[in-house]
Amino acid sequence: MEFIPFIILFIVALVIVIRNIVIVPQATAYVIERLGIYSTTWSAGLHMKIPFIERVAKKVSLKEQVVDFKPQPVITRDNVTMQIDTVVFFQVTDPKLFTYGVDRPLSAIENLTATTLRNIIGEMELDHTLTSRDIINTKITASLDEATDKWGIKVNRVEVKNIIPPSEIQDAMERQMKAERLRRESILKAEGEKRSAILVAEGEKESAILRADAEKESAIRRAQGEAQAILEVQKALADSIRMLNEAAPNNQVLALKSLEALGRVADGKATKLIIPSNLQDLAGTVASIKELMSDAPAAE
Repeated sequence: MEFIPFIILFIVALVIVIRNIVIVPQATAYVIERLGIYSTTWSAGLHMKIPFIERVAKKVSLKEQVVDFKPQPVITRDNVTMQIDTVVFFQVTDPKLFTYGVDRPLSAIENLTATTLRNIIGEMELDHTLTSRDIINTKITASLDEATDKWGIKVNRVEVKNIIPPSEIQDAMERQMKAERLRRESILKAEGEKRSAILVAEGEKESAILRADAEKESAIRRAQGEAQAILEVQKALADSIRMLNEAAPNNQVLALKSLEALGRVADGKATKLIIPSNLQDLAGTVASIKELMSDAPAAE
């Protein structure tokens, strides 16, 4: 029974010690106050807190945080009111400044973002605003990063999520976009028709060239055939004359051949046929023809 108070005290002391053992997680910092005054900042690991004297004033996440703020009304330089909502990516770099530098840091960042956004958009016209998101992001990031540095906050980047112009301007933009789409479709259709017409014309041109080449080749071959036929006829005629001369026919043979020639002539379509009055004269005529035939090859 005497040891019961000591056992109770030991158990109480052990509980107090255990309850004051603090394990700080990774990517987290604990701001410690001693008797209400800032004492130190604990990083990740095992720490021992002094009972009843020290306390954890704030647990600060060192991870990059993303905050999506609601749309803010802004006015452009040409007096157009629009709604713009932004997304801010920031990270705590100094837990002490983050704890004691500003009350409600997220609310402060939101108000600062809205003010900075109004200043930037107020210097730009509507058309420039709609096409210059990168410029707006860069300017607002630089401005916020500089302003939040004294709060222990590093603003990594700010993204303009949506730019919502007035409804009448949206309608006008939609009509303009529709007209632009129609214009592009008309241009594409015209280009297609033009390309098709060019292909058809080129095809007709090539077809005409091929037909002309074929007709030319046919005419050349016909002319060559006719010339060859004429040469063959002339050659056959010359050969027959040469053979006749080499045979040295007498007057009776010539007379007979003349009669055969007259017979073939008579078989033709001639309506008149003139023959000598006697065969002697016919033989003389044939003899004259023979001399003329003999002179023809010599002349050649």
